[in-house]
Amino acid sequence: MLTEHGIKIAPSTYYEAVSRQPSRRDLRDAQIVELIVAERARQKLFVNFGPRKMWLHLRGQGHDVARCTVERLYAQQGWAGALRAKKIRTTIAGDNDRRPADLVERDFTAFAPNQLWVADFTYVATWSGTVYVAFIFDVFSRMIVGWRAATRMTTELVLDTLEHALWTRRQRGVTDLAGLVHHTDAGSQYTSFAFTHRLIEAGVDSSVGSVGDAYDNALAESQIGLYKTELIRPQGPWRDVEHVEHETLNWVDWFNNERLHESIDDMTPRAVEEFHYAARSQLMPTG
Repeated sequence: MLTEHGIKIAPSTYYEAVSRQPSRRDLRDAQIVELIVAERARQKLFVNFGPRKMWLHLRGQGHDVARCTVERLYAQQGWAGALRAKKIRTTIAGDNDRRPADLVERDFTAFAPNQLWVADFTYVATWSGTVYVAFIFDVFSRMIVGWRAATRMTTELVLDTLEHALWTRRQRGVTDLAGLVHHTDAGSQYTSFAFTHRLIEAGVDSSVGSVGDAYDNALAESQIGLYKTELIRPQGPWRDVEHVEHETLNWVDWFNNERLHESIDDMTPRAVEEFHYAARSQLMPTG
């Protein structure tokens, strides 16, 4: 008892504290915590969201909640967003390959889909060996238009990724890719004759950054950094290529359709492209 330690408390004060009902703020906090817990349980990738992205996500779901409230509750619950680690480069320049010119020169801007794609790949350590995962991103929307996983770091891996990207765009009715620039670093897989020839066949202009300069393909490396931060590091250990492929498929779907990107005004890649095409259709003459 507190009175035994010399602390005098009136009985009325004690009983008032015991019988006190939760405040409106406490009740509201509990509701918001329940919402956040439910979202993190529904899609485990939401565990990577920090308070700002979770606030935007909840607002997008129609929940009227203040950002400061979400930040306070995150601190109380001990939640935190994913933190990036340093990227290890995997591409190696080929001595005998003639490299295309750098058409981007670190200007990673686009004003419509299919103006500029950036590509790169990374590795995932698994129990059965190293798995390599390649991606192609549309700079305008940040959408992943193509990806593939393989156990070997070969031209076939990046060619399959390119074929996936071309197929993805055909599914949306895009068959003419004239004017599209496909930009990579100077890895031998991307400067090979087979890969360059396939780009020419598709009507796509090839662009390659300088050797050993991460800034020349910074946007692709940044996006792949998200993949490693949000999926690979927190959800290992990884068993084999099939395990990596399955979870990468889920992450790509989430990345394109649910993840909010600060670089595109806190929208999803899918929403950005839909907004673009809807606006363009309104501007086109109907006669």
